[in-house]
Amino acid sequence: MKPITLRTTFIAAAASAFAGMAILAAGPALAAPSVEAKAAWVQAKDRAAADYKAARTRCDAITGNPKDVCLAEAKATRVRTEEEAGALYKNSLKAFTQSRMKIADANFSLDKAKCAALTGNDKDVCVQQAKATLIAAQADAKADKKAIEARTDARDDKRTAEYKVALEKCDAFAGAVKDNCVSTAKSQYGK
Repeated sequence: MKPITLRTTFIAAAASAFAGMAILAAGPALAAPSVEAKAAWVQAKDRAAADYKAARTRCDAITGNPKDVCLAEAKATRVRTEEEAGALYKNSLKAFTQSRMKIADANFSLDKAKCAALTGNDKDVCVQQAKATLIAAQADAKADKKAIEARTDARDDKRTAEYKVALEKCDAFAGAVKDNCVSTAKSQYGK
């Protein structure tokens, strides 16, 4: 049971950090995918596929539940690599959120495979812990998305209010000076 608890705590922290760092790195406006980003995404997918194939080969030497766990770990690693690279490539809040959801699902499958080795109440508790971890990860992803959207909306509202103040200041001028003031306000506030 302890490995799941420690692992899930780490996963939750890593997912939050991943989402936060990705959004912060994206800046105020998420940019369209670049050619380099696409190349990195394709390379990450290819690397994930090769790593998965190698891991499956290692898992073939194992039998029983340890083999199931080995395969689930390989799949979870592949999903994480592909989803993180895909989210960085798409560079959108929706992509980052979906990525975290798919990673949570893969980790849930891994946790269920680990629980399959247990019996009785230990197995029931393990499965319930895995479900709780899945629900927590999904809830965190959704909450982070809503928080980021709220901060973005608040930032946009503030900029609009500041723009209106700048335009109001321009009303004190006339002619070319006023036109220059309005142009400066528009370029400063992205209007």
